[in-house]
Amino acid sequence: MTARSSTTSPWPELPPGPLGAPSPELARRLAEAPMELITMPSGDRVPMIVRYEDVRAVLASPAGSRNLRAPGLPRMVSGTALEDDSSALINQDPPEHTRYRRILQGTFTPRHIERWRPRAAAIADDLLDAAGQEFDVVTDFALPLPARVICEMLGVPMDRFEQFRGWTETFLSTSEASAEARGEGFAAFMAYAGELIAEHRARPGDDLIDLLIEARDAGDRLSEAELTHMVFTLIMAGHETTASIIIRGTFRLLCHPEQYARLAARPELVEPAVEEILRCEGPGGNGLLRVLTEDVELPSGVIPKGSVVLPNPTGANHDPSAFEDSLRFDIQRFAGTAPHPHLAFGHGPHYCLGANLARMELQETFRALVTRLPTLRAQEDLPTLRWTDDGLIHRPRRLPVKGG
Repeated sequence: MTARSSTTSPWPELPPGPLGAPSPELARRLAEAPMELITMPSGDRVPMIVRYEDVRAVLASPAGSRNLRAPGLPRMVSGTALEDDSSALINQDPPEHTRYRRILQGTFTPRHIERWRPRAAAIADDLLDAAGQEFDVVTDFALPLPARVICEMLGVPMDRFEQFRGWTETFLSTSEASAEARGEGFAAFMAYAGELIAEHRARPGDDLIDLLIEARDAGDRLSEAELTHMVFTLIMAGHETTASIIIRGTFRLLCHPEQYARLAARPELVEPAVEEILRCEGPGGNGLLRVLTEDVELPSGVIPKGSVVLPNPTGANHDPSAFEDSLRFDIQRFAGTAPHPHLAFGHGPHYCLGANLARMELQETFRALVTRLPTLRAQEDLPTLRWTDDGLIHRPRRLPVKGG
């Protein structure tokens, strides 16, 4: 069920809809072709799974392996990619994955994360103070906010932010021309993560890196490679992924000024609003590949053993069978009796380890925006804003706003 296309354009068959909405192609696939082949940025073609129950089934199945390192398997991008590192938590299957999660599970509990909520709120306020009444949400708020939070949590000097942001942008690029640079960026980023661990061993404290160094389960600890990759993942995902959801979430609220005004008038709706932002705007990409080690029977049909498939959380989160009027953005959708849970953080064994941290940051981000700037509005026509088109994460390049 795999083939190859000559195209190297990122996601040529999934052009985004107006104002960054899901591709109109997703609606057709949801209705008519829930497992049709899709061309990835590498040019490889695999079945893309889009229906909510199908995606949940693949993500929960023990047969859905993340070990994609066998020669000849389809790849998301050409050259060095996330799938290449066997020490990455996201690339491991049980029993290694189970062991890895068990060691780390106490580090990312709501209780541990809540300790950082006041600091995240203070950072959001500081950035808005510095930004004034007219600013670019992307550069002045969304990018530095999660970067400062994760840097403080990990004990990473903020003066290295631009450097590791550059590594991240290179690593997440889909451009064929950047394949070599992507490998170099990954190696440099991993080397820096190793340096940070060495510094924390020499001068231990109580930062998140120190907790990771000490994390253990019945005497079992992370290997050096696992520890290094976890620090790398936290820095990369802890700023770029969260920043993209802040940017896209703010953009979506500005597309619906009546909902922004409602949230400003009722800030107690921030938590359900964040869940709707995650459903509509997160994670900003099209999912991660799985190779099936057995035949898998889905509600939409059987996928044979050996197939590489792409379960798409964006498709699932816009499936009308799971979410009524699924294309409608509604900050109160998750208030009161919740509908189906969204899949922005995944599902099953690989459910995002940092979900509690991301939720906390997003809640404090949007709480600060709507309480400090209740009349926030865009300074340029939203349909004219340019979006990124060369990376795995899709977001506006800039978002100039005015608060007064």
